[in-house]
Amino acid sequence: MRLQAAIDRVSLEDAVALAKQLDGKTDILEMGTSLVKDYGNLAIVKLREVLTHTTLLVDSKTIDEGAYEFNQAFRHGGDIVTVMGAASEDTLKACYEVAQKENKTMMIDLLEVADEKIEKIKNFPEAIYALHHSVDRKDQFNAASSVEDFRKKHPEIKRLAIAGGIDLEQANLLAEQGIIEVVIVGSKITKAEDPLKAVKEFMGAVHI
Repeated sequence: MRLQAAIDRVSLEDAVALAKQLDGKTDILEMGTSLVKDYGNLAIVKLREVLTHTTLLVDSKTIDEGAYEFNQAFRHGGDIVTVMGAASEDTLKACYEVAQKENKTMMIDLLEVADEKIEKIKNFPEAIYALHHSVDRKDQFNAASSVEDFRKKHPEIKRLAIAGGIDLEQANLLAEQGIIEVVIVGSKITKAEDPLKAVKEFMGAVHI
């Protein structure tokens, strides 16, 4: 299992400083959607400059113009780029083709995507499918149960990620479960009093 630390809702200067601090300490560093919207491709370039040992994910949440947005994100230094599962099948295909051509990775964000749609878009074997519990939702989220239910419904999808308020206890449970490939953690690391200590604890949990 790999750890993805997500940086969101900070200035570009703070994002670069934090990325430099976490380089080599986490498996994947996520440039959150707020940074994409606030600073665009410049942020990808700046983060890429300080990330020499860590994979860079660009959370563009592409919904249209798939080939263009993926080409831009990869060209400026991204290794993994996200597309929304709610996008059209043609958009998903366009993103996947670019990722395959560039020898990079497409992550499909399944935020609020129904099982019926998932069945239609499960034919991207090299893509990572991300189960995503919205930060705006008020209901409780049991990560391990969600993963187990998803695997039963969609056994053909092998590469899975999960995001949505994951804490250390849930990370441990997910690691023991052994289904998820990527655990995505945001503020529990990046807003912690000591981000390096927090990332070390999460890395210890996911790499068992």
